[in-house]
Amino acid sequence: MMQTPDRKILSLVILIACLSFSVVGQPSRKRADARPSAIPPAILLQIIRAEDERRWDDSLKKLLADSDANVRKRAALAAGRIGNEGAVPILAEMLLTDRDNDVRQMTAFALGEIESPGGAYALVEMLKRQGQEDGNVRARAVEALGKIVAAMTSSPQPSPDAATKAIDEDRLDILRATIVGALRFENDRRSRPDRLTILLGLTAVLRAKPDGVGKLVAEFLDYSDPRIVADALNTLARLRLKEGNDKARDLLVKHSDPIVRSNAARVLGATEDKQAFDALLDRALHDADSRVGVSAIRALASLKDSRAVQPLLERGDYLLKLTKVSRQFSIEPRNELLEIVAALGRLLPNRYDESAVNFVKRMHQLTNGEAVEVEIAFARMVPGIFQNDPYRSEVLKRGATWRQISRRAQGLASIREVITGAATGSAGDSALKIAQAELRDLLTRPTTPDFAMSDILEAYNSYKPDDVDGLARNRLIATDVIIRASAAEVLGNQPSSGANTRALIDALPRALHDADNDAALAILSALAKQKNREANEAIKTGLDSKDHLIRRRAVALLKANGVGDFSDRIGTVQTRNTDADYRRAIARIGQKPTATVVTTKGSFTIEFLPGEATLNVDNFIQLAKKGYFNGQTVPRVVPNFVVQTGDPRGDQNGGPGYTIRCEINEAPYDRAAVGMALSGKDTGGSQWFVTHSPQPHLDGGYTVFGRVIRGMGIVDQIARGDHIVRVVANER
Repeated sequence: MMQTPDRKILSLVILIACLSFSVVGQPSRKRADARPSAIPPAILLQIIRAEDERRWDDSLKKLLADSDANVRKRAALAAGRIGNEGAVPILAEMLLTDRDNDVRQMTAFALGEIESPGGAYALVEMLKRQGQEDGNVRARAVEALGKIVAAMTSSPQPSPDAATKAIDEDRLDILRATIVGALRFENDRRSRPDRLTILLGLTAVLRAKPDGVGKLVAEFLDYSDPRIVADALNTLARLRLKEGNDKARDLLVKHSDPIVRSNAARVLGATEDKQAFDALLDRALHDADSRVGVSAIRALASLKDSRAVQPLLERGDYLLKLTKVSRQFSIEPRNELLEIVAALGRLLPNRYDESAVNFVKRMHQLTNGEAVEVEIAFARMVPGIFQNDPYRSEVLKRGATWRQISRRAQGLASIREVITGAATGSAGDSALKIAQAELRDLLTRPTTPDFAMSDILEAYNSYKPDDVDGLARNRLIATDVIIRASAAEVLGNQPSSGANTRALIDALPRALHDADNDAALAILSALAKQKNREANEAIKTGLDSKDHLIRRRAVALLKANGVGDFSDRIGTVQTRNTDADYRRAIARIGQKPTATVVTTKGSFTIEFLPGEATLNVDNFIQLAKKGYFNGQTVPRVVPNFVVQTGDPRGDQNGGPGYTIRCEINEAPYDRAAVGMALSGKDTGGSQWFVTHSPQPHLDGGYTVFGRVIRGMGIVDQIARGDHIVRVVANER
C-alpha cells in the first residue's frame, strides 16, 4: 500500500513546484513611506488594458519589480485578476521578501485570486511567522488559502493515480490546518487579536471546510465585536455546525445587533435545532428588524414543526392588510408574505389545512400566479386542488404570461417532492402522472412562451421521464439561446448516448456564433460528459472561438477529460474597449461619481468605486447614459440577502450582448454593497445587486463596484416585480 508522504517532504515538493518557474526581476526594497501617492496614468492604462485583455506578459512582469510600491501593488492585483499561473512564483517571492506591507498583502490577495496550489507554500510559510507579520498581510494570506483549498476541492481534474491522490489529500490537510491555526492563534491572544484576520479567517474556514472546526468557530460567539459574532454565526450556518447552538439561542433573543440575531436564526434553522422553536417563533412575529423576522421564518420552516402554522397565518393576515401602506415598515410586506407562504409549504407537505389553503389562495390572487414561492407552496400543500380547475385553466387561457406558466411548471415539479412511495394506481401515483402529463403538454404546446420553456423543461426532467432526451434534443434547435442552453444541460445530465452526442455536436457550430455564449458553454459542458472521442473532438472546435470564456471552458473540459493540456490556446480577450474608453474610465479614479436609481418605490443613490473596479463602473455608467436600465423589472429579491436587477429579459438570463471582466477587489460585501451578478468568472454584463446585510461569503468572488450612500430604506422596500423607472448617472 502506498504510504502517505512525510509532511516535511511534502512541503519541499510544494516549494520546488513553486520555484520551478523562472522569476523575472526582484521586488524593490523601497519603504512604503517613500512611495508617491498615485500611479502615472500611462502605466495605469497599461495595467488596466492588460487586465481587460487577460494578458500576462513581460511588460506586466517588469511592473512587479518597479521601484514605485504603488505600481507593484497595482500590478500584483492585475496579475491576480488575469489568473495566469505563470505569475505565481513572482507573487510568492514578493510575498516573502517585499518590504512594503501594502504590496505584500496585495500579493497574498492575488495568489488567492489565481487559486493555484503552487502559491500555497509561500502563504503557509508567511503564516508560520505568528505574531511577527503585519495583520493585513496575514489576513489576506488566510483568505487566499481558503480560496485555493476551495478551488482544489471543486475544480474538475483528470482521475489521479493513488500516489498523486495521497499527495493532494496531504497537501489539503496542511492548508486546512494552516487556516485553522491562524484563526486559533488570533483567538488565543484575546487581548489584542487582529480583527481582519479573524473575519477573513472565518470566511476561509467556510470555504476550506476543515474537519472538527465547529468548536473553534463557536468560541468567537463570545466576542464583543458584533461583526465578528455575526460572521462566526454565518460560518456555522453555512457549514451546518451545531457547536454554537446553545450560544446562538441566547444571541437570538438578547443581542442588540440585528445581523447577529438574524444569523443566529440561520444557524438554528440550518442545524434544525428543535429547542429553538419558541425563540424563533417569537423573533419571527415580533422582532423590530424584518431581516431577523424573515431569517426566523425560514428557520421555522426547517424545523418542520406545525405549531408554527397558526401564528404565521395570523402574521400573514396582518401583513396582507398593510400591503397598501408598506412604506411604514423596514421591509416591504410582500417580501415577508412570500417568506411566510414558502414556510407554510414546508410545514404542511401534502396536508390540507383550510386556513392555510385559503391564505395561499389569497396570495395566489395577489401575485397573479407569478410568484414562485406561492405556486410551489400551493402545490406542496394541496396537489389535487392545485392541479385542477380553476388554477390549471389559468395557464391555458389566451394572454397567460410566461411567468404564470413558468411558476406553474415549478409548482408541478414540487409535487414530486411531497408524494413519495406512492403505490401504483393510488391517488398519489395518479397525481404524479397527471403532473408529468401537464408538464409535457406545456413543453410541446406551440403557444408556450419561450421565456417559460427552460423552467418547464427542467420541471419535466425532474420526473425522469423516458422521453426527455428526445424532447431536449428537439430544443437544441430553438431560436432562444437560453432554451438551447437548458436543453444542453438536461442532456448533460442524462446517460451518454450516441444520439445525444450527435445532437450536441450538430448544435455546437450555431452556438459558437451566437451573440450570447450561454448555449455554447452549456453544450461544451454536456459534450464533456459524453466521455467519447467524437465529443472531445467537438470540444476542440471551441478552442478556435473568438470568445475567451468559450476557449477557457474548452481547455478546462479537455484537461479534465484527460485529452491534453491546451492552455496555450486560451490566449487573450478581444476586448471591446479602446484607449479612449480606458482613459475615460481611469479619469474617474479619485472622483466620486454617483447614480440615482429611481424605482416605483422611490429613489436611492449609488456612489461608485472607480479605483477598485474601474471598468465595471464605466460599463454601468455607459449603460445608464443609454437608458439601458430604464423600465426594467426587478426579477429577484431575496430578503436579508440581495435585490438584483439589470436584466432586460426579466428572467435573470438577460444581458447587454457582451460580457465584461471581473475586477475582484478587497472591498467587502457589507450592507449596501453594489456588486456585479455572475454565472461564473468574467461573465458580468448588466445584472447587478445590492446587499441587504453583510455577505462575507461573496467577498473576493464578485466585483464590488459601488455602495448605496442614500436611500437604503428604499432598497429594503423593493419587491420582485417592482420597476426601475430610470437610472441617472452623475459625474460632476
